[in-house]
Amino acid sequence: MQKLLSYPLTVLFFICFGLVLVIFHPIQWFCLKVFGYDAHKRSVSILNWFIMRCTNVLGTRYSFENQQSIPTDRPLIIVTNHQSMYDIPPLIWYMRKYHPKFVSKIELGKGIPSVSFNLRNSGSALIDRKDPKQSIAELQKLGKYIELNKRSAVIFPEGTRSRNGVPKPFRTTGLKVLMKKAPSALIVPISINNSWKLLRYGKFPMGLGNHLKFTVHPPIEIKGNAEELIAKVEQQIVSGISSTS
Repeated sequence: MQKLLSYPLTVLFFICFGLVLVIFHPIQWFCLKVFGYDAHKRSVSILNWFIMRCTNVLGTRYSFENQQSIPTDRPLIIVTNHQSMYDIPPLIWYMRKYHPKFVSKIELGKGIPSVSFNLRNSGSALIDRKDPKQSIAELQKLGKYIELNKRSAVIFPEGTRSRNGVPKPFRTTGLKVLMKKAPSALIVPISINNSWKLLRYGKFPMGLGNHLKFTVHPPIEIKGNAEELIAKVEQQIVSGISSTS
């Protein structure tokens, strides 16, 4: 019965989602071209708040637990597991004061209203997974950017999203590059739960009545052996993931 109900609700969701992306595309352009970075950043934050509201059509709820004291005057490397594209709007909205920039695949840099424009113009890294040299250069650029501007980079070290909530082993290269190029950064681990359930049936229909949970763990200084540090970050994130929550 729930899956049957999800068909019309998914159609409604996609209509709302598409309208939000189309409406905010010229808003983003105007904010950036006329008022500059700060206005564009605010428009992106509001865009992602509206995307979250679109998912409410599906009965989606959000909890974002952040009991950490995280400074705004130094760069951050936000490291998190990856369960679906719907991981991203809550990270942008709830972490907005840290100016999050993303490591994203290059294909998303064109063809998607609002999303592609933001990725191309916000300071995010667009990497070509088939071209290691280009990927490393983009990550180095992002690391230097957050170090200089005291902003944050969000990276999903699993590479591809988990389709059942079970975390995949971390790929460490991208994280090591960011750590090297932003040595004053704090690493902020975040565990995401239940985002994968929105896509439990695939892209259509969407899953209904899910409670997406985000847990921010204590930040970690970039000190000592890189491999051991990354293993510690991975352990923290994995400890906060439950496939049954």
